[in-house]
Amino acid sequence: MDNRNLILAIVLSVVILFGFHFAVPPAPPPEQPETVQQGTESLTPTADRPQAPTAPAPAGTAPVVPGAGPSVPGAPPDPAVVAAQTRLQTLSGAPRVRIDTPRLHGSISLVGGRIDDLTLADYRETLDPESAEIVLLSPLDAPNPYYVETGWVPGQGTTAPLPGPETNWTADGTTLAPDSPVTLTWNNGDGLTFNRTFTVDADYMFAVTETVENAGEASVTLHPYALVARHGTPEVTGFYILHEGLLGVFEEKLEEIDYDDLQEKGVIDKASIGGWIGITDKYWLAAVIPDQQEKIVARFVHRRETSADKYQSDFLGGPRTVASGATAEVTTQAFLGAKEVRVLDGYAAEHTIKNFDLAIDFGWFYFLTKPLFLFLILINDYVGNLGVAILLLTVVIKLVFFPLANKSYRAMSQMKRLQPEMTKLRERFGEDKVRLNQEMMALYKREKVSPASGCLPMLIQIPVFFALYKVLFVTIEMRHAPFFGWIQDLSAPDPTTIFNVFGLIPWQPPEILLIGIWPLIMGVTMYLQQKLNPAPPDPIQAKIFMFLPIIFTFMLARFPAGLVIYWAWNNVLSMAQQWVIMRSVGVTASGATITPPSKTAAAKGNPKAANDEDEIEDAAAVGESEAPDEADDTDDAEPEPAAKPKTSGTSKRAARRRRRR
Repeated sequence: MDNRNLILAIVLSVVILFGFHFAVPPAPPPEQPETVQQGTESLTPTADRPQAPTAPAPAGTAPVVPGAGPSVPGAPPDPAVVAAQTRLQTLSGAPRVRIDTPRLHGSISLVGGRIDDLTLADYRETLDPESAEIVLLSPLDAPNPYYVETGWVPGQGTTAPLPGPETNWTADGTTLAPDSPVTLTWNNGDGLTFNRTFTVDADYMFAVTETVENAGEASVTLHPYALVARHGTPEVTGFYILHEGLLGVFEEKLEEIDYDDLQEKGVIDKASIGGWIGITDKYWLAAVIPDQQEKIVARFVHRRETSADKYQSDFLGGPRTVASGATAEVTTQAFLGAKEVRVLDGYAAEHTIKNFDLAIDFGWFYFLTKPLFLFLILINDYVGNLGVAILLLTVVIKLVFFPLANKSYRAMSQMKRLQPEMTKLRERFGEDKVRLNQEMMALYKREKVSPASGCLPMLIQIPVFFALYKVLFVTIEMRHAPFFGWIQDLSAPDPTTIFNVFGLIPWQPPEILLIGIWPLIMGVTMYLQQKLNPAPPDPIQAKIFMFLPIIFTFMLARFPAGLVIYWAWNNVLSMAQQWVIMRSVGVTASGATITPPSKTAAAKGNPKAANDEDEIEDAAAVGESEAPDEADDTDDAEPEPAAKPKTSGTSKRAARRRRRR
């Protein structure tokens, strides 16, 4: 069977996979500010692990979270302004401890003692360096609450009051900084004193140490907990290759839970020793991390109240019995920040956190994707431009796979050289499919060409190129990274469009017509590369292949510019390599036969060897012309061909040259 069916299946699979995103484009207008969707009211875990999602609060009732419209990329500007003002009003309504680090700004609420206000100092909403910082966490009573909370819940037989969401803590400092920890204190009036000490490093890791001192007469049993809570379902990018939602690592295995899946299931429990759990966006992560020797029961929780979806990732530690006069202590870490690979790897090594880098969705080909990313960043460290680093990395990959690609392109070039003969066979045996396949196989065998030999090397390369695609799509280093000219953000689509003459006409075309310069370049290079390949034998397949460059141009127009640039550059390199190989085997782009450079050089340096080679090829050509006639001996409808007179070597070479002309 012709390998075109296999190639067609691969191409159509890609079209189907990407087509859904094209049909339902989630991309918001690039000029709208980017903010992080946020959280839910407390769904505090309890020691007996109830099946129904509830919110017990031993020291008071949980506050009612007001419904609010989401502040997301692409939202109308007026609600966003209102949401920002409401958030600021909420922050000013309660006493707070300021958070001030080189990479984080925010505050800790003294009501509830939770981290519920955080912005990322290194990341802005837009390309304007004066635009607002990315908002990661927001407090209760503000639009879209999203926060981290730690504490204690009562164990069996314990009825003593414990700190809860409405507890008023006192602080021993006003600012939390890398060299300045802050301790919050609360006394329950019944002999128990609770201390909550916050520390933070220069990047994104907090440590929260919970201490309870029992000055009463009776012992108490307590369980430590930590949670990440989010109110409202955030708008996600909608790409099948990227997970955005709840996730965690339990027993060294990654679990990813989509928002819609959790809506159906309500509660998902996981038991583990150590690990971590949290909520992730494309670029940002909020996660809580227990002691890696602690036996925990973790939960993913969803419930719907007052027309709002509420999500929570939490874990519950083992019981601590605090005798009279004794003290119990537990430390929980919280990662709150950008998913930078080097930072995550550093924390994984420092704190022995298993698979912490899986917070970045490296996908099935992790063993390829992460090394490619690290190599890309290494190149970027030298050249200082991520776009140039992408081009150089593509060249390196091409060089590594040159032997495989060389074999593939050589096989395709040989198939292209046989196109005239294959056309003649189809014209002669088009009605007899069995005979046509027999003659095709005989032609392949005579010319020592394997149709599958051009496809198999390509299949081997697919995981690597998909891994590179994944790297360029999911890593935060692409965000707001400039290239040259009009491309100032490699993670955003090309901002130009041909339908308003690249900005000369004051008109904003609809989403489907936003086709910029780089998508056009990609489409043209794809078309030219297609012309170098042998045409599919089936006319229907040929028509489908003819439209693929147009389809991909429209489909990839709203993809990140870095991906489109990579695709176009990869096409250019592939065309150059294929053109050189085609010339070496004596085939032009149109399929015409030429004298390969190797044979031309041989003819000049060793005429006898060239003559011998010509005679060998002439003999093969004679056998090729005679083989179909011999196969027709059994067909009474066709006369037996006349015998050909013998010719000298000179006349054979002359005939061969005439055939070439």
